[in-house]
Amino acid sequence: MSKQTSGWLRPMVAAFVTAVFFLPLYLVLVNVFKPGSKIVDSPVGLPIPPTLDSVKQVFTRSDHLFWYGLINSVEVTAISITVLTVLSAMCGHFLARSQGIGARIMLVVMLVGLMIPPAVIIAPITEVLRDFGLMSTVMGLVLVNVGYYVPFGVFVFAGFIKTIPVELEQAAAIDGAGRMRTFWQVVFPLLRPASASVLIFLGVWIWNDFLNPLIILGPAEGTTVTVGIYRAMGEHQQDYGQVFALMFLATLPVLAFYLAFQKHFVKGLTAGASKG
Repeated sequence: MSKQTSGWLRPMVAAFVTAVFFLPLYLVLVNVFKPGSKIVDSPVGLPIPPTLDSVKQVFTRSDHLFWYGLINSVEVTAISITVLTVLSAMCGHFLARSQGIGARIMLVVMLVGLMIPPAVIIAPITEVLRDFGLMSTVMGLVLVNVGYYVPFGVFVFAGFIKTIPVELEQAAAIDGAGRMRTFWQVVFPLLRPASASVLIFLGVWIWNDFLNPLIILGPAEGTTVTVGIYRAMGEHQQDYGQVFALMFLATLPVLAFYLAFQKHFVKGLTAGASKG
């Protein structure tokens, strides 16, 4: 391929990919500010004049669908990512500092677990939760999230910890610090970039999860914001204005969460890429 052809082809490909990713966002943004009747007639048209009636209807629903979903989503996501970050950091530190073949085997086994689609194992998971009395509970959903996503956190932390000089830990040991104190006071404060990457990735994945909350929580424990969008669409009648308003409101918390941690995001992912 000549340089001249490459000069115009790459911007065109970049523009096309950008348009593909921007189209769903555009549809949500323009339809949030339209009444439901105009959405059906002109789904891609601009909102002229704009209105916030759909957002107000979501806030004032008699079943409080959005508010209950927001509380559940915040609770499940916050607990899950906190537990995942702590467990992943500790396990990643152990595997990164271990030199034996056993540690490498453990890491491979954990990563293999990420290759299994969640939908494949949802049936046995529900049976285990039912046996322990954890179905339809927030704790049951949190345990499922921790069990499935901890390998990803371990992979990120293990790669980042390899970039931290082991001499720091040796110096702390000489000063009389134990392993736990060394980890929490010396190693863990240096893991902020990796922690930000884990928090963002897992936070977005858990927040956007649909299948697990739908099946595990069920109607008895309310819903999450993603399941709420599904339940807002009735079998015989759909208020598209409220559906798009729910989509818009559901993205705001996770967007704010990403902006709060994005400073360390790329650094946490790329660290350790050149270390084996």
